[in-house]
Amino acid sequence: MRRALTALIAVCLVAGLTACRDENVGADGRLTIMVGGVDKVIYLPAMLSQRLGYFADEGLDVKLLSESSGATAENALVAGDVQGVVGFYDHTVDLQSKGKCITSVVQFANIPGEVEVVATDKADTIKGPQDFRGKKLGYTSPGSSTDFLTRYLAVKGGLSTRDYTGVKAGAGGTFIAAIDNHAIDAGMTTDPTVAQLVSSGKGKVLLDMRTEEGTRAALGGLYPASSLYTDCAWAARHKPIVQKLANALVRTLRFINEHSAEEIAGKMPHQYAKMGNDLYIKAIHDSKTMFNTDGRMDADGARMVLDVLSQFSPTVKAKKDGIDLSKTYTTEFADQAGTKP
Repeated sequence: MRRALTALIAVCLVAGLTACRDENVGADGRLTIMVGGVDKVIYLPAMLSQRLGYFADEGLDVKLLSESSGATAENALVAGDVQGVVGFYDHTVDLQSKGKCITSVVQFANIPGEVEVVATDKADTIKGPQDFRGKKLGYTSPGSSTDFLTRYLAVKGGLSTRDYTGVKAGAGGTFIAAIDNHAIDAGMTTDPTVAQLVSSGKGKVLLDMRTEEGTRAALGGLYPASSLYTDCAWAARHKPIVQKLANALVRTLRFINEHSAEEIAGKMPHQYAKMGNDLYIKAIHDSKTMFNTDGRMDADGARMVLDVLSQFSPTVKAKKDGIDLSKTYTTEFADQAGTKP
């Protein structure tokens, strides 16, 4: 009895401390957001908001952390270590199938911004997904958005997911090394990695999902991707804080639309241009049109995400009919941000 009582008191203390910590988060404007690769151009609005001072203008002190995989970044949110994640929207659908309510509060883009790159020496034999048979295809990590999209492309090309070998290639330097070492024949990645591979002659663009036209051609519809998402209950308890985040990020999306790639690059940390400033500017130029200007979700695109995941995520497939998409995103905060000059 004494041990049981001690255990109960411990649980209550932990629960109380967690609740206390949660209520204090954001009270002084301090927040921690995990980015699924802070130097990736697809997630550029997060750091750009920081560098432009837009978070500070809203009275927020935002700490941005970086994790190379969106699948890993979501774990930090579920564990309560961060208050938000900048990553692919499809994680909100996947997590709902696992009993977690996560919602996108600002949608940066309604297309993936991803590129299927083929090694130059394989370009003559891989001209589309129909040629993936027997090939080694790179993606960020198993269970990542790039994994699911690679599976979808293969099936759309008339193959099965057993017809190719998936390889965890990461992003940036590890992805380039995988091309160099012939560990992969082709793979899905983003800028600035794409710009580095193409400019060096190591890779060629096979499928370009940095534009709406290219996304529709590759996938058959829009596929909402980079976004800021957070726990549903946390967002409901901290609406003023979430609104301030939305105000800053929607303002940044407008800045991206209204300024050149050179101007945007000039605002970013200089180390992001480690491949050379001209190449970094090109990377932003080639990807900047992926971003929307209002932070709102495309409803048809959200349904497309559910359709893709229901084919290749075992948990989503098992619970597809029970997925409530209205809980995976909200336009409430973006709508209000849109009324600000």
